[in-house]
Amino acid sequence: MAAAFRSVGFNAAATPDSNEDTLELGGLHSSGEECLPHRITLGDFLRITRQPDFDPRKVAFFMPGAPGPCRFGQYAPYLRQVLHEAGLDDILVLSPNSDTGYGELGDSANDLMHTAWLGIVLGDLANRLLLKTRPYARRPEDADEAFRQAVDDFAENLAVRGLPLRERTRRLTDVVIRVRDRFHNIPADYVKGRPLIGLVGEIFCRLNTFSNEDVARKIEQLGGECWASDITEWIWYTNWCRQFDATRRHGRFSLDLLKFKIKDFVQHRFEHALLKPCQTDFVGYEEPPSFHDLVELGRPYLPATGAHGEMSVSVAKAIWLYQHGADGIIDISPFTCMNGIVSEAVYPAVSADHDDLPVRVLYFDRASTHIERDLEIFLDLARAYQRRKQHPRRYPEFFRDQ
Repeated sequence: MAAAFRSVGFNAAATPDSNEDTLELGGLHSSGEECLPHRITLGDFLRITRQPDFDPRKVAFFMPGAPGPCRFGQYAPYLRQVLHEAGLDDILVLSPNSDTGYGELGDSANDLMHTAWLGIVLGDLANRLLLKTRPYARRPEDADEAFRQAVDDFAENLAVRGLPLRERTRRLTDVVIRVRDRFHNIPADYVKGRPLIGLVGEIFCRLNTFSNEDVARKIEQLGGECWASDITEWIWYTNWCRQFDATRRHGRFSLDLLKFKIKDFVQHRFEHALLKPCQTDFVGYEEPPSFHDLVELGRPYLPATGAHGEMSVSVAKAIWLYQHGADGIIDISPFTCMNGIVSEAVYPAVSADHDDLPVRVLYFDRASTHIERDLEIFLDLARAYQRRKQHPRRYPEFFRDQ
């Protein structure tokens, strides 16, 4: 995302990786009632203000907004309040909102959003390559290094200014091939049999390794492999919501609906172009061909037409993962998160209807937990399910039997 900003002329950088100072600062400037992602994002921004060369007149913080009941909608207003109390009113908090069409970004909005979409697809690709390689690598640190290089290579090419979208996509496709080959060259033993654990849940906590205590790595160290829901899944969900709302307001034939469908089609087309070089790598890890297919899976339990938010996506994705050979599902959510609580109420019915698939919600607040113990127990349940499951897992052709 920072590289996308640089492509339209902004001097942008991602916040440094979160650490214990993040939690301390976020905790000092919040009441303790807020969710973990709020404390982490707040603490990360406040750490920047503590840097020796920090000049508030030359800095803006990017914190998007969103409507709805989730506390995320209050992150930006609360950040402004904390900065004001600290005498840092010169810092601009840039908080575009989907309701305004991101008009706050000015004339650069269209180019930025196009490039940002490519960046989201590539970020997810890097993470997928990491999670499918690291469990089998002879040295897991080799996969970590390949991931870091992938992120740097993608960012360097995303940040180039003045490129037409098609040319940018063509160049990035060449980079995808180099990144793919780098992962292919990692010495690894691709042996069938590891329990495959699907990771769903709240988008920040499940993807931010600091907030979830690097749960995917811990599962790998216990002998499992992870298939994590990615960021693009949320984009497809928001696209579906806008099409659903347009249909409800204007019927099945309207200019608004046509516009949203064209946008969805174009995004899929560019995603397909970027992912095509890795098509054989992800045999057995296929994502739904359309979000409508995912919606239908979750309809009997938590219909997306009535339960807006990550909970309906998580429940539906759990069933998709079951159908594709997963041996267990872990829902990663911040402590007190509405999405996690609602999902947890539905999962027993999902599990009962799908061969008693092991499903567990893990709540995170960076307080003392027994995550290793809980994961050990869960992996034992997954192995027991693996021996009796009805949907065998499909593997890429380079995997071998034990």
